[in-house]
Amino acid sequence: MPQPQGMAAFVVVWAGQVASLIGTAMSQFALTVWAWKATGSAMTLSVLAFCGFAPTIVLMPFAGILVDRWDRKVTMAVSDAASGLATLAVLLLFATGRLQVWHLYMTSIFSASFQAFQWPAYSAAISTMIPREHYARASGMLSIAQSASGIAGPAIAGALVASVGLPVVLIVDIVSCIVAVSVLVGVQIPRPTPSTGGAEARGTWWRQAVFGFRYIFARPPLLSLMMLFIVFNMVAMLCHGVWSALLLARSGGAATVLGLTESASAVGFGLGGLLLIVWSGPRRKMTGILWAMVVASVVGSILVGLGRSLPVWAFAGFVGSMAMPVMNGLSQSIWQCKVPADVQGRVFSARMQLSQVITPVAMIASGAMADHVFEPAMMPGGSLTRLFRPLVGTGPGAGMAVMFVIFGVLGTVAAVAGFFIHQLRDAEELLPDAVAPDVACQAAH
Repeated sequence: MPQPQGMAAFVVVWAGQVASLIGTAMSQFALTVWAWKATGSAMTLSVLAFCGFAPTIVLMPFAGILVDRWDRKVTMAVSDAASGLATLAVLLLFATGRLQVWHLYMTSIFSASFQAFQWPAYSAAISTMIPREHYARASGMLSIAQSASGIAGPAIAGALVASVGLPVVLIVDIVSCIVAVSVLVGVQIPRPTPSTGGAEARGTWWRQAVFGFRYIFARPPLLSLMMLFIVFNMVAMLCHGVWSALLLARSGGAATVLGLTESASAVGFGLGGLLLIVWSGPRRKMTGILWAMVVASVVGSILVGLGRSLPVWAFAGFVGSMAMPVMNGLSQSIWQCKVPADVQGRVFSARMQLSQVITPVAMIASGAMADHVFEPAMMPGGSLTRLFRPLVGTGPGAGMAVMFVIFGVLGTVAAVAGFFIHQLRDAEELLPDAVAPDVACQAAH
């Protein structure tokens, strides 16, 4: 029986990844609850999140080298298998009554180390599997997969933990990893065609590790696009790092308000991915990116800060989240079109590392700014009440609301400024395609 190729192969791989993402979301939710019940410590959950994040950032440059050297199908399969092995280890420890929190730290580090290979391998594989006109649709499908896992994973895990216990959730996750690996075995993922960029990337390990960074910095349009997202991610995380705290503070601690708003946001994120699949974005993708960024800033940040009720927050979360997969998907399609397929592992790893390094810093800074600057300043008689009270009122949560307004404005300014920066606005025209469109289409079939 012939292996699926092209778009059919991608859909098969995507379906396997949906199963894997949902299984992972289920086990992460269930183990987070278990860790909280075992320790009652917020620091435990913070360390657990760090262990699942830090190895990916540290290993990204070296993972990019190996992704470009290895068969990308095998790389993805090994990453999925490693995740399954980590969950199996947790299951055995729990079944024998020996599971401790530090075991979760170790398995999270192990799994995250392999996940450093997963995203660059998956992104680079897309470029050799499907025609470039479907790149944006592929990103939209990935957004739907992430949205589905965010909605279904915790809900299913919560129901299973309450009814049949933690082991069943872990078994489901293991099965989902087996499905993902089995699907990869049955499809064909072409190897990339050697390029001039690939020849330039050869050399010592250090030279190859920094190649992705040198590649981006040597191309002003790509660097401008990278800097735009770094700035946007920073200002977005400076306010959205206190998203949950804002909603809880302004609603009097109503968990229902937080849950319904997050559900509306997850639905919006999924519909944004669906929109990208159906529409595939505008002809000028940079225009679409900048307008989506404006919507995300104005509705997803400023309106959240100005809002004082569930309907406003749910609407803002829905629309703001809907803009995110459009913005990210169009950006991803530009990178896939402009970077040669045989060096995408290194370039995409560098891009991911640059964009994610700012995230934990901004999240920590947002909490400190809320607790020590904005919240005190917006209490009755505070230093900022005269200026912002007409917009957001005063009292608990008002300071964080001001953060959403201020940083939402900054995000909007950054996006609008992009329309006036030649290297950014015209990035698609200034950079040549990595492969001729007709060759790309032929390679995908």
